[in-house]
Amino acid sequence: MDNVLVVNYTYIADPDAIAEHRPAHRAFLKGLADEGVLLLSGPMASGVGQPDAGLLVFASDSPEDVLARLGEDPFQKEGIVANVEVRGWTPVLGAWLDRVSGEDAEGAEEA
Repeated sequence: MDNVLVVNYTYIADPDAIAEHRPAHRAFLKGLADEGVLLLSGPMASGVGQPDAGLLVFASDSPEDVLARLGEDPFQKEGIVANVEVRGWTPVLGAWLDRVSGEDAEGAEEA
């Protein structure tokens, strides 16, 4: 599938602000999931010396569209997101492949 985009959010170092706005952020993302645009999302485990972060997986072939949609995210509107990185992703193996690609895993291209 050529239309999967992975978004990495890096958050500011303010756990109280993150906690305060998390319910609105998750409600916003649930709306995107209900539309079928957001496939997966969730916080990433803290790394040594790394800021808090989140990972989002979208069904889209337009980074511009994803960025525009995410511009409405309460985390972005409240200044909680310090950095947004969007990359195309071509999943080829794994138990979730059919959910992401809509294809039978055996029909996927080789890695």
